[in-house]
Amino acid sequence: MKKIVLKIEGMTCSACSSGLEKYLTKQKGIVSANVNLVLSIATIEYEEVSKKQLDRYIEEAGFKSRGEFKGLEENKIQKLAKIKCIGLGIFLIFLMYISMGHIIHLPTFFLLNKEHPVLLSTFQLLSACLFLLYGFPIIKSGIKNGIHKMPNMDTLIMLSVGVSFFYSLYGYIQIINGKFGYFHSLYFESICMVIYFIKLGRLLEEKSKDKTKDALKKLVQITPSTAILKIKDKEKQVSIDEIKQNDILVCKTGEKIAVDGVIVKGSTYVDESFITGESNPVLKEEGSKVIAGSISYDGYIEYQAKKIGKESTISEIVKLVIEATNTKNKMQKLADKLSSYFVPFILVLSFITFLGSCILKVPIDKALLHAITILVVACPCALGLAVPLVVVVANGLCAKKGLFLKESEALEKARKIDTIVFDKTGTLTIGKLNVFQVYNYSSLKEQELLNLVANIESFSLHPIRTAFSISKKIEVQDFKTLNGIGIRGKVGNKVYYLGNEKILEKYHIPSTHQKDYETLVKNGCSILYVVEEKEVISLIGVRDVVRKEMKEAIQKLKKENIEAIMLTGDNEATAKMVAKEVGIQQVIASVLPNKKAEEIDKLIQSGKKVMMVGDGINDAPALVASTIGVSISDGTDIAADASSVILMNNDMNHLLDFIKISRRSYKVMVENLFWAFLYNFCMLPIAMGWFERFGITITPMLGSIAMICSSLTVVMNSLRFGRVRI
Repeated sequence: MKKIVLKIEGMTCSACSSGLEKYLTKQKGIVSANVNLVLSIATIEYEEVSKKQLDRYIEEAGFKSRGEFKGLEENKIQKLAKIKCIGLGIFLIFLMYISMGHIIHLPTFFLLNKEHPVLLSTFQLLSACLFLLYGFPIIKSGIKNGIHKMPNMDTLIMLSVGVSFFYSLYGYIQIINGKFGYFHSLYFESICMVIYFIKLGRLLEEKSKDKTKDALKKLVQITPSTAILKIKDKEKQVSIDEIKQNDILVCKTGEKIAVDGVIVKGSTYVDESFITGESNPVLKEEGSKVIAGSISYDGYIEYQAKKIGKESTISEIVKLVIEATNTKNKMQKLADKLSSYFVPFILVLSFITFLGSCILKVPIDKALLHAITILVVACPCALGLAVPLVVVVANGLCAKKGLFLKESEALEKARKIDTIVFDKTGTLTIGKLNVFQVYNYSSLKEQELLNLVANIESFSLHPIRTAFSISKKIEVQDFKTLNGIGIRGKVGNKVYYLGNEKILEKYHIPSTHQKDYETLVKNGCSILYVVEEKEVISLIGVRDVVRKEMKEAIQKLKKENIEAIMLTGDNEATAKMVAKEVGIQQVIASVLPNKKAEEIDKLIQSGKKVMMVGDGINDAPALVASTIGVSISDGTDIAADASSVILMNNDMNHLLDFIKISRRSYKVMVENLFWAFLYNFCMLPIAMGWFERFGITITPMLGSIAMICSSLTVVMNSLRFGRVRI
């Protein structure tokens, strides 16, 4: 089975996206189709069908495929479209002046006035033809969708404009034949107004929708468009598309890393805050991995390209975010279902209103006006945009926090989370050995001592070496491994021994620091003795340390009445020590990997909504079993696959941000749906003429303006949510 994401042109409302989904799903060879209205893309899973065939299906449904989706691009409104809109807007003002100016006793314009009905009606007819040409894509889309039994917003506009035009054309023919009384039954100017305001509204809507994708577009723009390629001893500037795997690239001070790679020469401090959230520069040396988009602060490096194009870290992140916005949560599915019934309902309502008015002997022109106004005033656009716009904005906010959602349902579920279960090793803790405490008995400064140890340990294969990093290279001679004890090395004229307490026994060195030793043991440390000749000059406690933000994150969760639980396979004593350090009260320890999921099930069965946070293979079953599974970026691929959210910067404070974004996004979705339904609930009875006796009426022209306002209300409310600080 193959999967492709296509860029779609011509979708204007949720009836379009849901209709296209239904049409594609019915076609032979298509397994599933998911259409995103806001991003204008269709994700299609298919087999035994060519790409040309997929494009043909989309065209048959009344839309156009613009080829495979490559990434988010700036959706700039073309200058020609703006010029047309401004020019026709000025012309429309002139048309309304000559058509309605007499009502408020404005001076007449040349021969175009009610005293010359044939000339004035001819001018109005030609104006209507001009605007019909301007709105031809809408008319064409409406006809196609009607033929394929997928009526949408364009179908409503097409019918209202078409009925108005042909009814007015009949009146025009009567005027030509001398029956000037039909002049007041012409709706040519209303046709112009409806088409113009629909087109104007869509321009404004597209511009507003584009703002909802700002956070996603910033992700795409992180990587530079060019890079410096090194060929032998020469440097050549190339575009990012020209880079091939294993090419050697150059990055100088102040420049961005072009692709994911490995440094082969030089060193530099880089800013990776866009992906890790770590504001401090990170030292990168030979053998270090570098991420596309990170900025070199100082130094010169040459690096070998490893991940390019779609394989890069940023591309994977963008793909995750796009896929998350393209999946649908329950509320969006509900809105889509309502939209699919809405347009047929409006068509039936319009026909019944016209028929009922005729039965009640209402003048035919007034009955027709009611029917046309119903078609114009109905707004599935607002209904269709109510949820997907919020999903895009929320995913953008999550991306800024380093949270990447693999499915939008996670966004909906997060608002109900009341319990967060943390794995210990690699989640609450960093997951690798670090220097916990140093007892220095030498004349060396602590940094000098640690650098000495790091240089000697660099020759060792023992895991404890990873706890130390070299700040300055020094020469180590006569290195030797002492099996089961430690290592030996000579620096200058002095011999140093690094290892466990067996060193003291082997070389008959007195133990004079028992109290410090016991303190380190109580803190769960592995202890490294540093011996200079025959004297202990330091005790260094090494252990897996708690993430620096964890204590603060747990306190914040408690304030929000969210319970934090530790679930680990470690022994209870070690687990409780870490739990006490971060402020977690409930600990479930000594749990086998296959039993972790059972513990999560128990919590869910007790009525809790559980978020599981883990990093390892042994966490995968628990991640799947939880309400929402969150894997951290340092975790295994299996843990990432099993989770529905990936925390790229490993900052646990953002888990609460995620829950808050979920709560606020749900609130905005409900508000949007409320306003969309309220608009239709209020406007449709007025359009049907129920309130004429009270002097409350609406024309197709005013209906088109009201419809645009309802859509823009939903868009602006969604944008307001995007500007709220979490």
